[in-house]
Amino acid sequence: MNNHKKIRRLVFLAFFTAIIIVQNLVPFLGYLPIGPLDLTLIHITVIVAAFVLGPVDGAIIGGIWGFVTFIRAFVWPTSPLATIVFVNPLIAILPRIMIGVVAGGIFAVALKKSQKPNKFLPMAAILGACCNTFLVLGQIYLFYQGKSQILYHIDSKALLPYLLTVVGTNGIPEAILAGIVAPLISIPLIKKWNFHE
Repeated sequence: MNNHKKIRRLVFLAFFTAIIIVQNLVPFLGYLPIGPLDLTLIHITVIVAAFVLGPVDGAIIGGIWGFVTFIRAFVWPTSPLATIVFVNPLIAILPRIMIGVVAGGIFAVALKKSQKPNKFLPMAAILGACCNTFLVLGQIYLFYQGKSQILYHIDSKALLPYLLTVVGTNGIPEAILAGIVAPLISIPLIKKWNFHE
């Protein structure tokens, strides 16, 4: 990779990092509060970064989001649950990193194997969003099933149905939104600045 392309990649990384920070700090740009959880919009930024820059840089942008989520859980939580759940770095950071790995990885494979790789963007975006949802909620179940009375004011036997409800009310809309919006943003950026060559 030549120096010009490296500088351009660093500029894009800085740009996506700035967007992630703004989405975390400005209400309703990154999270839409719905009940005890938030409908997340930030995953779309991570997916776009993964499509435009590749899975490694997508993972970096996801990691930045996760790190901000982790810090916010201590100083300015987005919801009452964040103060309990997102103080665990495995829940706050790992799922965000995996968004970039999954979405960017699928698109990178499509670029090598397919004549029309852009048709894989919606599926890659949906799978990236689902990866985040299932890793966050799966780890909540794994780490906090014995503490569900404290967390959710529900019986531990009701935790799994509650989390599955969250998949339906939050996870599925987030995945559908990512599948529509992320490709619409990514395709012009990929055409203008091709980091995959």
